[in-house]
Amino acid sequence: MYAAIVFLPLVGALLAGFFGKIIGDRGAHLVTCIFMAASMLLGAVCFYDVALQQNAQTITLFTWIESGNLKAEWALKIDTLTAIMILVVTSVSTMVHVYSIGYMHHDPHNPRFFAYLSLFTFAMLMLVTADNLVQMFFGWEGVGLASYLLIGFWYQKPEANAAAIKAFLVNRVGDFGFALGIFGTYLLFDTIVLDEIFILAPKYVETELTFLWFSADAITVLTMLLFIGAMGKSAQLGLHTWLPDAMEGPTPVSALIHAATMVTAGVFMIARLSPMMEYAPDTLTVVTLIGATTAIFAASVGLCQNDIKRVIAYSTCSQLGYMFFACGVSAYSAGIYHLLTHAFFKALLFLGAGSVIHAMSDEQDMTKMGGLRKRIPLTYWLMIVGTLALTGFPFLSGFYSKDLILEATFARDTGVGYYAFYIGIFVAGLTAFYSWRLIFMTFHGECRAPKSVQDKIHESPLVMTLPLIFLAVGALFSGKLGYEFFGGESMKAFWGDALLVLKENRTIEAAAGVPMWVVLLPTIMFIVGTSLAFYCYQLKPDLPKTLSSKFSGIYQFLLNKWYFDELYDLLFVRSAFRFGHALWKKGDGAVIDGLGPDGISSMVRRLSGQAVRLQSGFLYHYAFAMMIGLIAFASWYIFGFGN
Repeated sequence: MYAAIVFLPLVGALLAGFFGKIIGDRGAHLVTCIFMAASMLLGAVCFYDVALQQNAQTITLFTWIESGNLKAEWALKIDTLTAIMILVVTSVSTMVHVYSIGYMHHDPHNPRFFAYLSLFTFAMLMLVTADNLVQMFFGWEGVGLASYLLIGFWYQKPEANAAAIKAFLVNRVGDFGFALGIFGTYLLFDTIVLDEIFILAPKYVETELTFLWFSADAITVLTMLLFIGAMGKSAQLGLHTWLPDAMEGPTPVSALIHAATMVTAGVFMIARLSPMMEYAPDTLTVVTLIGATTAIFAASVGLCQNDIKRVIAYSTCSQLGYMFFACGVSAYSAGIYHLLTHAFFKALLFLGAGSVIHAMSDEQDMTKMGGLRKRIPLTYWLMIVGTLALTGFPFLSGFYSKDLILEATFARDTGVGYYAFYIGIFVAGLTAFYSWRLIFMTFHGECRAPKSVQDKIHESPLVMTLPLIFLAVGALFSGKLGYEFFGGESMKAFWGDALLVLKENRTIEAAAGVPMWVVLLPTIMFIVGTSLAFYCYQLKPDLPKTLSSKFSGIYQFLLNKWYFDELYDLLFVRSAFRFGHALWKKGDGAVIDGLGPDGISSMVRRLSGQAVRLQSGFLYHYAFAMMIGLIAFASWYIFGFGN
């Protein structure tokens, strides 16, 4: 059964990809959606059996790599953490597949698109079920490949090609760190099998790793390198620049990347490696700092974006910051809890945005929308549900998971914990503001679209709205249903050995004793952010424009995403071009070609040019040359050879 969960999406991808021309669009829809639905149902059974009934197990399929002491089985590690990820990935991916039938209806390349979607899902499932680091790296690179194919799916658009290349290259930076972490882990532990590494980790505390003149704590170095890989996949500050540009792909792709697959891989990896992370307090501090800073960065940028998909994309980046700083304060279960709830409401928001774009004839600019509340009422109310869940409305999913994270960071009772807490509180207010700004600009007020677009506005078909309803149910109830397992009394029994938290780092338990003002503050920030958005975009709609003009410097700074792209262009892109140009002209051109083929051919041309000058065509020149030759020969014979 467990192997079927992982490989059924691959079967669907192969059938749609290689036989798409034979089975057609409808056949591609059927095979991929049916196999995904089967994987989802089996995933639900897996969750019940493994997470609720505590039947964790490892299933070996075959020996994959065997070279000297290095041995890697192709095995499926099925524990509570894996079961949760399988449930999230298969559920959201199935809804995205079904939704895509309607959204991609007019695209001529449906079989290819659905094959890529299923391949993406297979790679993510391979990642979360990995028994060893090399197998995890296989899934890691698989989601990178699939994201490249899907972001650049509309390859005829230069923007889509550029976005796909950018995502691929930025992730290569993170993946290089991940690969070095795997090499170093094997060097230290003499194994890449996760369970064996976790058993050995306490024995290598305070062991130093030396490279050239550099010496540092081994586990800290290795976890830092592995965290760099997580930063790339999960778009943390510094390696985040690919995520907003990924919006150039079709909207279902955005939903799948942001809710269930690629960007959640980093959070999963940190939680999976908790038995290593717990012995590297410096790494946990860095994880907390990076996560909190990413949260405030992305939330601040989201305030000024006008592309409906980019607002939600920066929201994802910000919420990932929450998940990371939860893991940084050892609240791994809270981070995974937020991953679970976020998957439902973020997929709902992205697919809801796709429904808006579908209704608006592919328009994504919110300044050209407005007044859609009565034209597409079902989409409106479903996006309201997603927005309430995201912004932490009491008793919806985001309320439980986000508040648990904030309470755990406060309970950490350290400087970095308080930094994450207060940043998280402020970001909660910003999240409420930009989320309701999206709702008010898109659905309320007067419609600002051209009349030709207004005449075509219509509600999405049932094949698109049914997945939204399913996700809305998850956004409404997943928080309440899961709280006992992720932060309540049943947590320890539920997780078993899937996570390790040292006794001195048990912030989840300590979160139960935080002051009441800590518990109430996120809800207060929700009210403040929502009220400000209502005031600025409903009561005083001219105020945002006035403020952006008055504080144009701050506005441009946020609108241009803190100028990270411009900075990277200056430091890396232009420098690389200059270096490449110099290497080409002075290295390849002057040295290699100059001393090689170009130099030889040039010398031959010069010598032949000199030889041609001897062929003047005058008889006396030839007679003079013959005389000189005869004299030279006679001299050589008499004075040289003759002696």
